Amino acid sequence: MAKRIVVTGGSGKAGRHVIQYLLSAGHSVLNLDLVILANPSVHTLKTDVTDSGQVFNALTTHFNWDGYEGTSLPTPADAVIHLAAYPDNMIVPDNATFKTNVISTYNVIEAACKLGVKKIIIASSETTYGVCCAQGDADFHSFPLEEDYDVDPMDSYALSKICGEQNARAFARRFKVDIYALRIGNVIEPHEYATDFANFVNNPASRKRNAWSYIDARDLGKICDLCVKKDGLGFQVFNATNDTITTKVPTMEFLRSACPNVPITREMGEWEAPLSNRKIKEVLGFEEDHNWRKYVSL
Repeated sequence: MAKRIVVTGGSGKAGRHVIQYLLSAGHSVLNLDLVILANPSVHTLKTDVTDSGQVFNALTTHFNWDGYEGTSLPTPADAVIHLAAYPDNMIVPDNATFKTNVISTYNVIEAACKLGVKKIIIASSETTYGVCCAQGDADFHSFPLEEDYDVDPMDSYALSKICGEQNARAFARRFKVDIYALRIGNVIEPHEYATDFANFVNNPASRKRNAWSYIDARDLGKICDLCVKKDGLGFQVFNATNDTITTKVPTMEFLRSACPNVPITREMGEWEAPLSNRKIKEVLGFEEDHNWRKYVSL
């Protein structure tokens, strides 16, 4: 069934692909961003999501000018997908990264819940597993990285994402709504397979911080669509990654060589990504469309 979906940060690297997938699935989308999305099918409402008043107002506006043609007043969306954030450290000072990401996530969740939106999806991050933005050469506690892992990052960006997850948990409990936090892996756009990705595969040491895992931006759109369609789960955390490790060597053989001191807690699939998407496959039925081996010659 087609839904009316508000996406924050839809003009960004991940957001524009998520929006395109949602449109292809038949949904109507309103983009909240400070940058206009170059997509004539979607209206961008310039919105500062760190301003609670703007967020409340934006979530109760028409999706486009057609809304003024009828007699119906604007109503809240069916779902909200919150992607807006500083996407990394070192863009602004650390305290600004933390403050902006935490307050914007709080504002979006609070407004959506108080306006009666029953489905909210927020962007968490692979960085919460504590190695991506660690100081120096850190090791993971164990493999695979799954949603019950004891996350312990040491940087402001990842810490802001953990706060976002806890905000989501609290509001889902209070308002009895579904809020799904996606721990999004390293986002790869289609053109990047021909540029950066071959270097990733041939230089596996460069991919430790990303746990030799990734998410195709188009498959992230598919995951968001599956989240919109799956009701009744309350608060959930899902790794949002593709299926396979980005190496030429099978997973367990590679991990035992690259991380000899890190325990492997279960038998992993031959090419299973260390940042495992097993839960999202089992719970939401996710099947990837864009395995990197389709696009990179070994």
